Amino acid sequence: MNRKITQTLSISCAFASLLFIASCGNEAKKESGATGNFVAFEKANFDTTVKPGDDFYEYANGGWLKKGEIPASESRWGSFDMLNENIKNNLHIILEETASKKDAVAGSNEQKVGDFYATAMDSVKLNKDGISPLKDELAKIDAVKTPADIISEIAHLHMNGSGSFFAAFVNQDAKKSDELIVQLYQAGIGLPDRDFYTKSDAESKAIQEAYVAHISKMLTLSGEDEKQAANDAKSIMKLETELAKASKTRVEQRDPEANYHKMTVDELSKLTPSIDWKAYFSQAGYGAFTDLIVSQPDFIKAVDKLIKSTSLAEMKSYMKWNLINAYADYLSDDFVAENFNFYGKTLNGAKEMKPRWKRALRETDGAMGEVLGQLYVAKHFSANAKKRINELVDNLM
Repeated sequence: MNRKITQTLSISCAFASLLFIASCGNEAKKESGATGNFVAFEKANFDTTVKPGDDFYEYANGGWLKKGEIPASESRWGSFDMLNENIKNNLHIILEETASKKDAVAGSNEQKVGDFYATAMDSVKLNKDGISPLKDELAKIDAVKTPADIISEIAHLHMNGSGSFFAAFVNQDAKKSDELIVQLYQAGIGLPDRDFYTKSDAESKAIQEAYVAHISKMLTLSGEDEKQAANDAKSIMKLETELAKASKTRVEQRDPEANYHKMTVDELSKLTPSIDWKAYFSQAGYGAFTDLIVSQPDFIKAVDKLIKSTSLAEMKSYMKWNLINAYADYLSDDFVAENFNFYGKTLNGAKEMKPRWKRALRETDGAMGEVLGQLYVAKHFSANAKKRINELVDNLM
């Protein structure tokens, strides 16, 4: 799944949510006859015209559904989103203060967070740079000539956070959780999952066409001729469609046994002879190991055939697209706007892009959530709030 589609609550925001609940506890109202402080149900969100025995969901949420409005920059909205919004506003103040602090001690949390946030907010420099931050990486892809070069470049892209063909990572062994093991998983597509490529209904066709147009636009912004970019977009879509066809559905991925295949690197090499796995793992920084888990062997076999059959020109276009797609949010405003136009509007239904400070907060939180969390605690986590959060955890236990 493309990283832009799934948004999770990051470390500092998730922890801050608990702190916010605890610190607000004293403001909560007591329900008549109840004991202890808690945030009461908001009865205005009920729909009392519906009998709870007939449709409890409508009874409990009908009022909210009728009057609630989703902000233009969001694709969903609920009580936890509202809570998170308050936390973001508090974090925004912290980030602005740290970014403007001139006397922050070198190496301190304030200096690290402030510098990172200030860099993310510097739209003037980003717009001046355009595609130039990726020039060296694009040139490296252009220099690919041999099958060995292709494997080397895939390893390089994976190390730098850009997807191509498959995903490789280290995680707990599902059948021996006290050990870590290298794992391979299906990946390499820019749409959320295989169904977006394989369905032929009108809505799916429209998304497929919009995706091809989006790829073409992004390649054009990177400096490609419009006609060449349009042709490359079609070839990229064709390759990704083949990857999608070889992928398991979301339902099939839920079967733990069917997605667990432990084998040696030598066995994997025999399964997929076109891929030099020892070279890949070495260049991707995995070090020496013997066993790994291949979650979907049939998919990896399909990748092997595609690497062998895809022309060098098409291979380069695909890898360039994966690089640009991975870093689109960190480039100039024209890349960011086009990226939002497809992934934000077309796929997720958001009407407006989040303001730059929220996007900068997201990246700061993602890169140094623990450090940002410490600054949040220092400012917003009182001794009384600590007592309440301990009580909350004790009650959960």
